[in-house]
Amino acid sequence: MPKIVFITGATAGFGEACAYKFAEHGYDLIINGRRTGRLQTLADTLEKKYNVAVLTLPFDVRDEKAVMSSISTIPDDWKAIDILINNAGLAMGRDHFNEASLDDWNVMIDTNIKGFLYVGKAVSQLMVERHASTGSAGHIINMGSIAGKQVYEKGNVYCATKFAVDAISQSMRIDLLRHGIKVTAINPGAAETEFSLVRFKGDETTAKKIYDGLKPLTAADVADIIYYCATLPPHVCINDLSVTCLQQADTIYFSRTN
Repeated sequence: MPKIVFITGATAGFGEACAYKFAEHGYDLIINGRRTGRLQTLADTLEKKYNVAVLTLPFDVRDEKAVMSSISTIPDDWKAIDILINNAGLAMGRDHFNEASLDDWNVMIDTNIKGFLYVGKAVSQLMVERHASTGSAGHIINMGSIAGKQVYEKGNVYCATKFAVDAISQSMRIDLLRHGIKVTAINPGAAETEFSLVRFKGDETTAKKIYDGLKPLTAADVADIIYYCATLPPHVCINDLSVTCLQQADTIYFSRTN
């Protein structure tokens, strides 16, 4: 029976790349996103191309009731989730602390912390129940950022949310240890996805400048790393992994070409 991977934020970026990667290797998928049309198109494409089963769960991770209801009522055949890729997240704005938008802060906190917690709790409960009844364990892969390791100018609340992801990942690893559930935090650096376009609210020129002189990570690069972490022997767990492109040392230091 194929393993099941549940991916939040699957309609773009790392989530979409992970959906393709795991489907390519025969996993059945539960995919989540807010953009229902894109989510269904992705499901149709994966089913046709890789002959896998795909269940769509179109909800906003910020909506606690929608998260809990959607996950608790998935069909029984889909509840045996082997891997959660807790990926949904975003950055909004890049402003000095005193000039930042409260709306931007709230969106980031509600998505990157609260939404991340809601999904992690709901899926971990299913994994704990499964472990108690069958002995099978699960693997939770949390999408962090190197911004959760080192703060940079104008990063303020985005960095804070990713520091929270780091702390919560550590605590999940401790609390779920007795249930045999692996917890891995993946912390990418500069990666060219829709991330910067969202951060700068559709300003393509500003978004593209972030990558001037760089060959950044791609979503496929990160999906490859996540797949590797998810397919190690049962007794091996990568707890925390930071990855950047060659031209990036941390959140501040880059070696850009002209």
